[in-house]
Amino acid sequence: PSSLKLEKSVRRLMEKFHAKVITVEKATVLMRRFANNHDLVARHIILCKDQLGGEALTSNIDASNPRNNIDQDLGAQEIIDGMRRLPLTQRNLRMFDDANRNLIPSVDKLFACPICDHIWWRRVPQRKQVSRCRTCKRKYDPVPSDQMWGAAEFNCLGCHRVFRGYGQMEVPSPCYMCGTRVTPSRILPPRRSNGPRNRNPHSCCAEDCHNRREPFMPGTHCVHPRSRLRNGLKKVVSPSPDHDSTGSTVATCLSQGSLMECGVDEIIMEDLQEVADEEEAEDNEGREDS
Repeated sequence: PSSLKLEKSVRRLMEKFHAKVITVEKATVLMRRFANNHDLVARHIILCKDQLGGEALTSNIDASNPRNNIDQDLGAQEIIDGMRRLPLTQRNLRMFDDANRNLIPSVDKLFACPICDHIWWRRVPQRKQVSRCRTCKRKYDPVPSDQMWGAAEFNCLGCHRVFRGYGQMEVPSPCYMCGTRVTPSRILPPRRSNGPRNRNPHSCCAEDCHNRREPFMPGTHCVHPRSRLRNGLKKVVSPSPDHDSTGSTVATCLSQGSLMECGVDEIIMEDLQEVADEEEAEDNEGREDS
């Protein structure tokens, strides 16, 4: 739908500049005027910010169409002026470079809400890794890398075999071929491309595993869903840390495939509303201080 395309382009334009200077309202107006071409607008803003001129970029644009005349757009000019006032820190320079190359660095992360016992994966901006539980609306940082669990990849040093199974980082599981204890090398996000399912039954060295291997490790818990259910344990093995919010969050919604736990448009609309609410709260605080 056209409305969804608009919201996605608004989010991408804002995330390219880390939500600095560009508000939801300004981004929405620009994307409506320039046919959701966030890449074109972003590159033009950078060119004008550096005072290199926009001729090379706008030469192929139909000047007779006022919707395409970025040079005369007041909203774009306000953003450009704001960008020029930003300090030339290493972080801002990297932001401009990524925006010029149409890049939004992102990473797939595991999140777990201990209150709702809810687990989900989300593709988040690399610069600000945060996601919100859709049940209780609390914000969380990702599960720490050394505590992640789920579909894991193992590299056995005994028989040099690579295999997959359920596991948790730093908790060893026996190799199905030689029996060597192996810790996961990484936890895999849920994707169709993860390969065929492992037909071997789950078995690990955790004390409460439903198919325990000997010798087991006292005090450890199996993360396999069957073991968790049988032992009356919650689905969340290691909870996400609470997120300490320091400002507006533009949670970029990229193409996530099976990472998505719900409709793309729902997350987009919720996050945009959250940004608008945070900006309104910051404005109110500023008026109170003055």
